[in-house]
Amino acid sequence: MIGLPLAGNGLVHGFLMGLGILAGLGVFALEIRRKGLRDDRLWVVAGVSLALGAVASRVGTWWQQLDPTQNEPLLQWWNDGNRSVLAALVGAWIGVHVGKLITGYKASTGDLFAPSVAIAMAIGRIGCLLTELPGHPTGAGWGIVLTAEQAALVGGTAGVPLHPTFAYEIVFQAAAFAWLWRHRDRLPRPGDLFVSYVAAYALFRFAVEFVRANDQVWLGLTRPQWFLLCMSPVLGWRVSRIRRARAAGPTPALIGGPND
Repeated sequence: MIGLPLAGNGLVHGFLMGLGILAGLGVFALEIRRKGLRDDRLWVVAGVSLALGAVASRVGTWWQQLDPTQNEPLLQWWNDGNRSVLAALVGAWIGVHVGKLITGYKASTGDLFAPSVAIAMAIGRIGCLLTELPGHPTGAGWGIVLTAEQAALVGGTAGVPLHPTFAYEIVFQAAAFAWLWRHRDRLPRPGDLFVSYVAAYALFRFAVEFVRANDQVWLGLTRPQWFLLCMSPVLGWRVSRIRRARAAGPTPALIGGPND
């Protein structure tokens, strides 16, 4: 049994999220140094990305009902509403482009961000594991079993083994970080590393949603699953470009160097 904090869970979650962000920034700094990039604009891009990602993580979950009048007031949702990692990733991606627009930075930054995001997610999800409802019942004895007090705190069922879905994601993100770190100079074009990571995470997240404790809204699928389905054509197109580029062989001019 993995216990959840019975008090101060917001502080626990916030601390681990903050720790994950710091670790991600550390990896980002290491990559900048390794590639010999001495451009302070990169930190502006990273800062804008973090800011918009934080805003999107909260605001991105506000529209819960098709009828706008059925949604909570935005300010109330900002204080008490759910956060979304998927919305945060979209906000952070938009933030990168906004940061580039502000600073005039033109080169691809995706390969700098990919390992940073994976390590930040791996650590941040520990906070989710310790403070949020894990998932649906497993039907087996190896899941997380909540006490009555814990179940009341997170809105779950006591005494029933539940899928440790956040532990699944921690393992995925840790493995993704290891793969990204090993292959960060091996893909044909700048940005391919980040696209590969996002596509892999989209597949993983769609699958794990079937055992997460999110509401099913239509045809047995959750909101994150419908969002991922809407994004799948774009991701599929980007991944197909990577596969075609790899089949054609590497382009030395695009591997390594300050424009990655």
